[in-house]
Amino acid sequence: MEKTLSIIKPDGVERKLVGEVVKRFEGAGIRVAAMKMVHLTSEQAKLFYAVHRERPFYESLTDFMSSGPIVAMVLEGDDVIQKNRDIMGATNYKEAAPGTIRHDFATDIEKNVVHGSDAPETAKMEIAFFFNSLEIC
Repeated sequence: MEKTLSIIKPDGVERKLVGEVVKRFEGAGIRVAAMKMVHLTSEQAKLFYAVHRERPFYESLTDFMSSGPIVAMVLEGDDVIQKNRDIMGATNYKEAAPGTIRHDFATDIEKNVVHGSDAPETAKMEIAFFFNSLEIC
């Protein structure tokens, strides 16, 4: 069974979209294996997004991700990384397919409601950032 990390970003939490996002994952047959709400510090957000350190959006992304609580989840299922990405939609909400989370709820490219791991290796690292093995059911 494949696992991936999904995050409901501060804009999604603030706009009370947590239930809607979880409903979409569960409706697609994806199991939530772990979930927690946390408020990242700026340093934690910079560590989590370190892969983007050299990108021009790094500072605004990490400022945004530490601006309010997030909901981190471990999702589990067959081909769950791709299924999660399909449900989220394209990073740029203007390019996201109708019916995807980002198409339906994003307000800009950064405030696009959700984050999801892009590969098995990334998922493993990102899950370990937020969860220990005892927290994953």
